[in-house]
Amino acid sequence: MNPLAMMMFLTSLAIGTTITLSSHHWLLAWIGLEINTLALLPIMTKTPHPRAIEAATKYFLTQATASALMLFSCLINAMQAGEWDINTPSNLMTNSLSIAIMMKLGLAPMHFWLPEVLQGISLVTGLILSTWQKIPPMILLFQISHNINLSLTVILGLTSVLIGGWGGIGQTQIRKIMAFSSIGHLGWIITILKLNPQLSLFNFILYTIMTTAMFLSMIMLSATKMSQISTSWTKNPALTTTTMLVLLSLAGLPPLTGFPPKLLIIMELIKQNMFISATLIMLASLLTLFFYLRLTYIIALTLSPNTHNSTIWRTPTKPWLVFSIINTMALTLLPLTPAILLT
Repeated sequence: MNPLAMMMFLTSLAIGTTITLSSHHWLLAWIGLEINTLALLPIMTKTPHPRAIEAATKYFLTQATASALMLFSCLINAMQAGEWDINTPSNLMTNSLSIAIMMKLGLAPMHFWLPEVLQGISLVTGLILSTWQKIPPMILLFQISHNINLSLTVILGLTSVLIGGWGGIGQTQIRKIMAFSSIGHLGWIITILKLNPQLSLFNFILYTIMTTAMFLSMIMLSATKMSQISTSWTKNPALTTTTMLVLLSLAGLPPLTGFPPKLLIIMELIKQNMFISATLIMLASLLTLFFYLRLTYIIALTLSPNTHNSTIWRTPTKPWLVFSIINTMALTLLPLTPAILLT
């Protein structure tokens, strides 16, 4: 793709995100989301492959459906309340609006588009879709969290954690695994949204950091399948080791960055006397833990017989400083958790 065109599309993404984040008006927030969607479509199809075109079509249809439902909900609210202010949604439109935003995020049971879309696009575009594109809808959910239905968030959150783990177990494609991982993590975030929005925001920030680190690792290893990961040790042992640790961090194992949000969410659910929900979400997360451990096993304990025992590591020139900072944050933020939560 022409660098000038790519810069224009990325600028449009930034403008759409900024409009949504800074708006107090539902129509402006909707316009920002639409700019985001339309700017990402050409980036998806920069490689003119049938899978990329199919992924862009599925993404467009899903986002258009969610946008139509969102605009309909906003119009109903404007008719009832006589204003478009984001902080005053009526009870009637909050549920439909929440469902529309959750469809944009890819939460279960509106998740079917996400694995297929991620599988059809490049790793760089997948990184944008899994992190940047989640920011505007999540911020809108945080803004209406005080009016959102608790039963809706808990049921959809538990369903997402279960689907995220169950769907990822039989996958061999890294991008599909990351899609189901995203569904599972968003389930944790949504479950606690009504009870503690600050904790949800903390979890979302750590999810973004860990997912960015994982996608950057896959980009640097040029790996899209499990079989390619198993041969990465001879290419770059240090990068392969950090990739394995980032996977364990995504699984939520201590003492890595992914552990504190899960611990704090379980503690918050227990504090709210939601013992059944806490038990179910912990059991459902065991499914997710299984496929993360399977990936880690493939990296650490298997070695393809076709690889050579070369002592020269092939390390192409890439932005190692940015990657090192993101990886360090994805692994070592556990000691800083109390300080982050107090600020």
